Amino acid sequence: MASSRKSVTDLILHLHPPSVPAATLRFRLSFGLGGMAVTLAGLLFVTGLLLLLAYRPETDAAYGSILVITREVPFGPFVRNIHHASANLLVAVALLHLFRVAATGAFGPGRRLNWIIGLALLALVLAANFTGYLLPWDQLAYWAVTICTSMLSYVPLGGQWLLELFRGGTDIGQPTLANFFVLHVAAVPGLLIAFSFWHFWLVRRAGGLVRSGEEGGPRLPTVPHLLAREAAVGLSLIAFVLLVAMVWDAPLLAQANPALSPNPAKAPWYFQGFQELLLHLDPVFAVCIWPLLGAAALLAVPFWPGSALPPGDWFGSPRGRRLAAGMFAAGLLLTTGVILLDNFLPVAAGPSGSAWITRGLLPTFLVLAVFAGAYRLLVKTWGAPRAEAVMACLCLALAGLVVCTVVGVWFRGPEMRLVWPLAQGGASTP
Repeated sequence: MASSRKSVTDLILHLHPPSVPAATLRFRLSFGLGGMAVTLAGLLFVTGLLLLLAYRPETDAAYGSILVITREVPFGPFVRNIHHASANLLVAVALLHLFRVAATGAFGPGRRLNWIIGLALLALVLAANFTGYLLPWDQLAYWAVTICTSMLSYVPLGGQWLLELFRGGTDIGQPTLANFFVLHVAAVPGLLIAFSFWHFWLVRRAGGLVRSGEEGGPRLPTVPHLLAREAAVGLSLIAFVLLVAMVWDAPLLAQANPALSPNPAKAPWYFQGFQELLLHLDPVFAVCIWPLLGAAALLAVPFWPGSALPPGDWFGSPRGRRLAAGMFAAGLLLTTGVILLDNFLPVAAGPSGSAWITRGLLPTFLVLAVFAGAYRLLVKTWGAPRAEAVMACLCLALAGLVVCTVVGVWFRGPEMRLVWPLAQGGASTP
């Protein structure tokens, strides 16, 4: 018994420093988001293994195996609901965790590589969710994957090759399901585990969570002080997931029918921001140039001189918090106004090729000008430190993504027209 307890303690200390600063144990410093992500990943691993016992990855049997799970397997619906709820929550928690890292200055010198690994982990979480989306082989899954993979065809030069690589051909069928199944149960989880351990090791090497103030201060043993807090957060999250799984069932529509497209056909909720962009921008800009610009900005921000906030203090200072909140509110209003303006006063179609200018280069130039003007206003006019200005601009971009996602999920109805949510079927199922 003592040896097993020592083995568990050794494993914990392999992933944690022996002691941690007392200041880092404050719940509001990190809200336990990293631990939540690990807990959700564990739930997904366990429930995924259970679902694999009954699932069959063939187009003529996949949907039937899901029916067997939901109708005949004891606790089958409950296990599937836990898997579905955990997967969606993991996307949200991973996004919030990444935002927390930026907002508390945790990507400064010594932590830049871990920021990049965190971005890779977010991409893998999205990949895990997306590859699992097709496996039920119902109408929701089939057409959501059809929408998302079709976006690849707009990538210049290699778009069609990428589309056929993911689909295993020109159309979605058995090769697509096989590809997604292997990626979902083997390739992506393997990469997630490898990158996660790398991430944990870098956090441990950096001394744990960032903290404000001086380097000194009291330290407390990881066991039991940090471990007790992590266990409390993890168990509370598990209880919440179980409650959600008892109340809401994972969606399952009719079996996939390539000849019958639903109206509207939507991407999964975490990609509906990109689908919303397709309604307003030239496709090349919506699915290629804008995402690449966003990814490049996130990769580059830790290396921008003075971009990291004072460690451990949310948004750097009370002024930084006000600036971030103001820019976020401005982003909500500005993005909403642009969507409404484009909906009711659309840009008239011009000669062939003019969409690259009117719905590509021009909007891109205007958006870059808005960010450049906002940054200059914050730094030059209002005297904000560079780090607080960068964080406020990130909040501006985040607000735009939030609005596009919310509009895509709840305010787009038949023919992707703007509707009031629920009243005319505008809402979609995650």
